[in-house]
Amino acid sequence: MNFHKYPHVFVGEVSLKVQDLHRSLSFYQKVLGFNVLNQTEKSATLSADGSHPLLTLDQPEHIMPKEQRTTGLYHFALLLPTRADLGKLLAHLIKLNIQLGSSDHLVSEALYLSDPDGNGIEIYRDRPSENWTWNSGQVEMAVDPIDARGIVSEAEGEAWDGLPADTVMGHIHLHVSDLKSAEEFYGKGLGFDVVSRFGNQALFISTGGYHHHIGLNTWNGVGAPTPSENSAGLNWFTLHFPSEEKRSIAINNLQSIGAFIQEQEGRLLTRDPSGNCIYLSL
Repeated sequence: MNFHKYPHVFVGEVSLKVQDLHRSLSFYQKVLGFNVLNQTEKSATLSADGSHPLLTLDQPEHIMPKEQRTTGLYHFALLLPTRADLGKLLAHLIKLNIQLGSSDHLVSEALYLSDPDGNGIEIYRDRPSENWTWNSGQVEMAVDPIDARGIVSEAEGEAWDGLPADTVMGHIHLHVSDLKSAEEFYGKGLGFDVVSRFGNQALFISTGGYHHHIGLNTWNGVGAPTPSENSAGLNWFTLHFPSEEKRSIAINNLQSIGAFIQEQEGRLLTRDPSGNCIYLSL
């Protein structure tokens, strides 16, 4: 499956603000098995394959704990290549006594946990896309119990030795203040298709027929405020476009709906109506 490659638009890198960089690095290296690409006193860039950044951690001055009931990150989601990889990770997390959630979404099998700052993390594997069920342009998803024993057995006793090199940022799920304005921004502006709706509380969007590259919800309340600038949580994320032409179309569409667009240190930055920051990359 190539939903995170050309010619699709997909999430590439996520940046988080954290309270204690060394504490966060310990978690992301020892618990999840990230590699450090580069590090300064207050920042670190992490990778699965040793070359492509997936996660950036920043410790700003005067950082405060993650605020509750705001817009921002619900979770970022790491997509593992195989079910066996998920099995190795699950056994590893159980040994470490990490508090976990889990769900079988029909299209995928997922584990849920949080980092030391309370940033949500999903780690999942996709079922083959030919086994997904579509009805009138909507993909069928559910929140069912996982077969934990079956997943672990796939690993055949092999130990977890860090994120596989082919791990990608599968999707990001955001708290927003209003679904209608979010749908206009990500749909009319950025060109994503709505592929699933969860009542009037959440929607899931993608390009190229993926089950979702972005999730959006109002579970922190309709009208939820944007978090403070110095609150731990989401800093920004990147969207990768397949060509300059496709990105230019998105920029024009964003401008037509009055969205914020700014060039910042050679990169194009936009913000959704809930204040979530996105870099538009190639």
